[in-house]
Amino acid sequence: MIRNFVGILIRRKYCSYASADMVKVLNVAEKNDAAKTIANVISRGSAKKREGFSKFNKIYEFNYNILNKNCLMMMTSVSGHLLEMDFVGQYNKWYSCSPLSLFDLPIEKKCPDKFADIKRTLEREVRQSQYLIIWTDCDREGENIGHEVIQVCKAVNPNIPVYRARFSEITPQAVARACSNLVPPDQRTSDAVDVRQELDLRIGAAFTRFQTMRLQKIFPEALADKLISYGSCQFPTLGFVVERYKQVQAFIPEPFWKIKVTHMFDEETKCEFSWKRNRLFDHNACLILYEQCVENPQATVMEVKCKPKSKWRPTPLDTVEMEKLASRKLRLSAKETMRIAENLYTKGFISYPRTETNIFPKDLDLAALVQEQSRDPNWGGFASGILQDRPNPRNGNKSDQAHPPIHPIKYTATLQGNDARLYEFIVRHFLATCSKDAQGQETTVTINIADEMFTAQGLMIIARNYLDVYPYDRWNAKTIPVYQEGDSFQPNSIDMLFSETSPPPLLTEADLIALMEKHGIGTDATHAEHIETIKTRMYIGVNNDGRFVPGQLGMGLVEGYDAMGYEMSKPHLRSELEADLKRICEGKKDKNVVLTQQVAKYRDVFKVACEQALKIDQALSQYLGEAKEIPVGEELERLSVVPVKKCSNCGLEMTLKTKKSGGFYIGCQGYPSCRSAIWFPDFVLDASVSDVKCETCQAHLVNFKFKMGSVPPMLPLEYAGCVAGCDELLAESLQINHSAPPSSQRPTQQMMGGHTRQESQRVPLVTVQPFNRQTDNQESAGQEVVCNCGTSALLLTVKKDGPNQGRQFYKCGGSVCNFFLWADESQNNTLNNSRGPPGGGGGVNSRGPSGGGGGVRGGGGDRFQNPGPEVTCNCGGPARLLRVTKEGPNKDREFYSCSLPRGQGCDFFQWADATDENGDRSFRGGGGGGQQGITNKGNQEVMCNCGTQAKLLTVNKEGPNKGRTFYACANPRDQSCNFFQWGDVTNDENRGGNLSGGAGVPFVLSRYQGTHSGGDSDVMCNCGNPAKMLMVNKEGPNKGRTFYACANPRDQSCKFFQWADESSSGGNTNTGVSKKRTLSMLDSSGVTPTKKRAARKCGLCGEEGHTKRTCPHK
Repeated sequence: MIRNFVGILIRRKYCSYASADMVKVLNVAEKNDAAKTIANVISRGSAKKREGFSKFNKIYEFNYNILNKNCLMMMTSVSGHLLEMDFVGQYNKWYSCSPLSLFDLPIEKKCPDKFADIKRTLEREVRQSQYLIIWTDCDREGENIGHEVIQVCKAVNPNIPVYRARFSEITPQAVARACSNLVPPDQRTSDAVDVRQELDLRIGAAFTRFQTMRLQKIFPEALADKLISYGSCQFPTLGFVVERYKQVQAFIPEPFWKIKVTHMFDEETKCEFSWKRNRLFDHNACLILYEQCVENPQATVMEVKCKPKSKWRPTPLDTVEMEKLASRKLRLSAKETMRIAENLYTKGFISYPRTETNIFPKDLDLAALVQEQSRDPNWGGFASGILQDRPNPRNGNKSDQAHPPIHPIKYTATLQGNDARLYEFIVRHFLATCSKDAQGQETTVTINIADEMFTAQGLMIIARNYLDVYPYDRWNAKTIPVYQEGDSFQPNSIDMLFSETSPPPLLTEADLIALMEKHGIGTDATHAEHIETIKTRMYIGVNNDGRFVPGQLGMGLVEGYDAMGYEMSKPHLRSELEADLKRICEGKKDKNVVLTQQVAKYRDVFKVACEQALKIDQALSQYLGEAKEIPVGEELERLSVVPVKKCSNCGLEMTLKTKKSGGFYIGCQGYPSCRSAIWFPDFVLDASVSDVKCETCQAHLVNFKFKMGSVPPMLPLEYAGCVAGCDELLAESLQINHSAPPSSQRPTQQMMGGHTRQESQRVPLVTVQPFNRQTDNQESAGQEVVCNCGTSALLLTVKKDGPNQGRQFYKCGGSVCNFFLWADESQNNTLNNSRGPPGGGGGVNSRGPSGGGGGVRGGGGDRFQNPGPEVTCNCGGPARLLRVTKEGPNKDREFYSCSLPRGQGCDFFQWADATDENGDRSFRGGGGGGQQGITNKGNQEVMCNCGTQAKLLTVNKEGPNKGRTFYACANPRDQSCNFFQWGDVTNDENRGGNLSGGAGVPFVLSRYQGTHSGGDSDVMCNCGNPAKMLMVNKEGPNKGRTFYACANPRDQSCKFFQWADESSSGGNTNTGVSKKRTLSMLDSSGVTPTKKRAARKCGLCGEEGHTKRTCPHK
């Protein structure tokens, strides 16, 4: 009957099914393993798993009666801290601001991208939940993680009730107690963590940026790529290591002497007596006493004392003691120890490993825990013995009122490696604590020789007790002969021994943790993290004995900061903060007051550090070599500027700066001792340093915004390029001379060719090498290359990828006359006044075709020997011979172009392989976008409206007319008469070639394609001129349909329009009348009557003044 009743209660509590009125409760643990274990414990293994958005954090569902309600429990987890604290906006970047301002800039707590899926899972689940229960670890960090979960959930469900489950171990009893005693979350403990996180962020970011950015410049060879971090816990921890190392180094050994007496009681028993004075540092005094003993060596037994001796069993384990003992006994680092302990905890094998308590609570069932371990073949028998006498632990004197000491929860024999070693240590320590002290008998014998007293001690172990299960402690028996008071004997030897005092040993990890705990540096949960950080930063190292030795960088930093007077390596600054954090948890101090006081304190320290930065330089120079001198006056402002490149003159950083008169330049941070600078022209409207680095030289790219029309068309108005010499196109456009010596003068205004320009100051980036110009009548020796303006030319090397990469060339040293000459071509083979790029494949100023229909200013050109008669451009001077290097159908084709700089010459263009029947090369032309020039063959001469010979071009743009030839005005576009004529239409059809086209291209308004220009149709537009026939190319019902339109340019057009298939029945198209639609009517005199065009009306409301897209009534 009772059994059935109990079964009914269990089914009601654990085995209910979800129903419509069932309350949904969202439970959140700190890690997935903990969530899984807790769910299995509460549901007794019946929990069902389903997926969340994060593949690492599952959701476990089960039914349970909690809060006096039958609930559907949904147990999920986070992965530690869900939110991260960081500076708002751009201030999280290193060069965004002065490090000093980091003490005051706003801070936000947000979810990083790596935890976005966990956040989405919480938001989805909490929307349909009526309660939220936090199951994170019950320490400071766990409390703060729980409040982060609450913050995320309440943003979605603001009114949801929140409870906190408090537990120290994942056992059915502990979890059941937690469910029955839910409490509100602890806001004060979470506030203490927020204060600590904010202070660590502000202090660490400010000092780390200051140290790293400055010291990398002071010691570029030793610290170029190192992060030199600072932390208010890291530095005192480093200080302990440095202090002990200095004590060892400064230790001076002191000699001392002592007397030892040896007595052989029998052949197997030897007894050594120690001098009661221990030692003397005066040699003569010790010698006198020694000689007295030797002269009268008879020994008399003065006293034989026997007393019981105990070796105490250990106290229960707290976190710090576990870290120290694991380091000493198991040779495990503190970080590895905590990792394994947390893993054992989440699997339910041990209790919570982060605790400051070494007192077992009275309500803890120790007998059940000991009984669990009685199954083990190694220590099971010892555990059974404890149960016979009842467990009687030796308690310590610390308690955090939150967690019990670390102890085993359940037995396991499935672990391996270090996991098994640490678990065994925890079990044996727990059993030793619950056992009895080891018992022994100690005997002390005192003898007198010449009035000098000597003693000997012996030990006899009576009961080992805890030592039988705890091999980590040793207590060895020591046998001495049996002496009686009044006995006399002659010693076998009396010796005077010499020795020296020894220095204290270097710190082990256990010693360092003990010092951190003693001085309040960090918490039991963070000791291992701080030690690991300074090891990773190379501030300390570990010698062969496992002891810590400071590194050169660590020594220099500690000495430099200590020289400032604040002793930042000492623990008092951080210990004061830890004490304040404890007061916040206890409600004795407000978090905002603590935050304000600590920020102000460290801000003052930081200011002093900046003012006395030279002391750090001097301290580090003893270990890292000579320090470069950098002025301290404007240190903070300098650190907030992003470096662009290394100065080739002094090796310091060059940064982007603003001129007083407006504009930008790149200057060296070594100013005024180094005056290297790169000045940008005034047409640079804006400039900023990019986070992207050049792949070739690793300099930061600069984001430019240029004035329209100031740079070559192949250079966008907004462009990111390298100013260190890798971007030839950018360097030529900005007139950056990579070989000019550094100068301290600002650019001056000079007149050149009728134009005023700024002569830029430049940093030497390319080494100038001498070159001897060779001609037909003189040898190469002693003759240098002179540019068109009479100055020595510069020898440069092409760096840009392309067919000419690595090839050397000469150009004007001042970028004035645009002189260019390949170094491997003699002057006879190259025109002196040629102007062209050193690059191959686009981005040059030559006025030849791009080869692929991409515009005449696109392709680069090589210079070749000019065969046959000299080609003359429209200016009357010799044309230059170039070659197309850009990819396309015309690649490697030669052409002629005007040799004068752009804006000063004509738009002459001619293919080198295109001649007329007489070999005349005087054809004038200019490529346009999407069209290619060819020569006029035969005797046909097509004249444009200007009365000059038209140029013959080919349509390259995709469409029905691709490949078709046409004639256009040969003048530049801004001087063109807009003449147009198809090449396959005869002069008769075009009335002697006097028909004028539209815009000088075979397409109009980008949507119509021309087919005939007048022809036999004789359609006249409203201007009285023959209309042009076009074809619709735009997608729609009229695609492919032909029509007539005015032949004049758009700004001079009469707006005439007529479909070609809607001509009048009489065949006379002079009136331009359409059968269905007439846009222009002529009177009998041929004059268009004046008619006012009707105002445009809206297609929706019918009102004038707006269109249907901007209609206010829709």
